Amino acid sequence: MAQAESELPDSEASDDQPELRTADLAKESQNPIASLISVPFQNNTTFGAGPSGEGTPNLLNIQPVIPVPLSEELLLVTRTIVPVVNQPASATRQGSAFGLGDINPQFFFSPVSESKVTWGVGPTFDLPTATEDVLGQGKWSAGPAAVVVVSTGPMVCGAIANNVWSFAGDRDRESVNQLLVQPFLNYNLPKGWYLVSAPIITSNWEAPAGEEPWTVPIGGGFGRVFAIGDQKVNASLQAYWNVVKPDAAGDWSLRAQVQLLFPR
Repeated sequence: MAQAESELPDSEASDDQPELRTADLAKESQNPIASLISVPFQNNTTFGAGPSGEGTPNLLNIQPVIPVPLSEELLLVTRTIVPVVNQPASATRQGSAFGLGDINPQFFFSPVSESKVTWGVGPTFDLPTATEDVLGQGKWSAGPAAVVVVSTGPMVCGAIANNVWSFAGDRDRESVNQLLVQPFLNYNLPKGWYLVSAPIITSNWEAPAGEEPWTVPIGGGFGRVFAIGDQKVNASLQAYWNVVKPDAAGDWSLRAQVQLLFPR
């Protein structure tokens, strides 16, 4: 969703102007459907995973976000998640593996508006691009995705959700029917600092009988928007504890993210 950038008239410019622009940029970077090109590098390290509870898998998501104006009233936001996965042997019943996971392109059509509430809907896909069987699902999957964002005062909050079903792929692999919901709450502080909670809640509707289908984490962290030379950066550190999870899922995870921002 396109949001107007806050600028002071020349006659009212002051020493506070850089901080005001930093605050605006922080809010844009926290909005998944803002008219802002960005490239997040999100690293997730999970602890206590696998049958023995000793596994520490690592997932690096490279997820460029590119907004494409379709008209004065409609914006297409493309978000492609490219996972790089490290699965130690202790986190699986197989050997260790490292490589590319299943790529997940997402498309959100969002009406352009000055409202505090913005939204977008569109399709999402899972592509069987994993370089090792254990790193992906081996299926072509697709489904609907939606996002809603509320920006008011110092807060930016909302949720992203999607559900995908498999429709093709390796016949020897299990069918896919999975839900993902990510609520998020950001509270912005002075000088680009902010508090954040953005747990990723999932459900595997194809889970075997007797196995917990849900993974529900709680937690949060903090971050800051700043500049390295001319490059704007949003960096954050968060921790989440899984209060509900399948037996082999990890106990908790540490999420570190560096997001390169390219404001227009």
